[in-house]
Amino acid sequence: MKKLKGRDLLGTADLNAEETLSLLELARKLKNQELVIQCNKVLGLLFYKASTRTRVSFSVAMYQLGGQVIDLNPSLTQVGRGEPIEDTARVLDRYLDILAIRTFAQADLQTFANYAQIPIINALTDLEHPCQILADLLTVQECFGSLAGKTLTYLGDGNNMANSLLLGGALTGLNIRVAAPQGYEPDPDIVQRAQKIAAGKSEIVVTQDPIAAVEGAQVVYTDVWASMGQEDSADQRIPIFKPYQVNQQLINHADPQAIILHCLPAHRGEEITNEAIESERSRVWDQAENRMHAQKALLASLLGWE
Repeated sequence: MKKLKGRDLLGTADLNAEETLSLLELARKLKNQELVIQCNKVLGLLFYKASTRTRVSFSVAMYQLGGQVIDLNPSLTQVGRGEPIEDTARVLDRYLDILAIRTFAQADLQTFANYAQIPIINALTDLEHPCQILADLLTVQECFGSLAGKTLTYLGDGNNMANSLLLGGALTGLNIRVAAPQGYEPDPDIVQRAQKIAAGKSEIVVTQDPIAAVEGAQVVYTDVWASMGQEDSADQRIPIFKPYQVNQQLINHADPQAIILHCLPAHRGEEITNEAIESERSRVWDQAENRMHAQKALLASLLGWE
């Protein structure tokens, strides 16, 4: 994956279809220990938002590549005291080999990329979560052998996860259906972009009907109804989103072999029932593990492994 060396991953569609599938194949080989890569580089983690899976999976991935990780807690660094992003970016560029950022505004991520020469990775913004999507696609691929022609239904808030799933599906030939309440749909510009990418390859559908969206789907996917930063509206959202809960009644409309995914953390009893997440159909824990393998492939590729 030499052609990815030095590049940024700010959004899912920063990769083309061939590059996405090649990353998934590299992740598969790394997971199955068919390949050993040593990068001996330094990864910085600058996380303005709380994290369990993203922080730990990136750290373990880099350690397994033979590299080092520096956790740049904003509250303990000058960015937490108002140092301009432009200044922080140029300084970190002199110290690190690669930087993963978890923040609110996509524009802040872009500013880092504009002022740093090292690869910048989107470890989650309010707009997108491309690293999660690589793990999701890897999980679906493991379960069904291929992505093309399969259907993934996402239920709930049209948030960063929905946005990135739309783009990831469009790139890989995976049909994506998003069912969300009125007023909570995915970003319309991303929907339009995904439809353009998917033209002739896969189907991109946004609907308010959860049952129609799930009908015959091979993958049923959900996320929390209130993302980080939206906690104040969490209680008000529950009655609006209740029809989109992943429960047995809804799953019965999916393909008999359908799997259940959730990017975690899960609010059991809200967007998904305990029965559903603990069922034999659930691949949630494989999905969480695959964060590490997909990100190891991504780190190695952006760093230009030999």
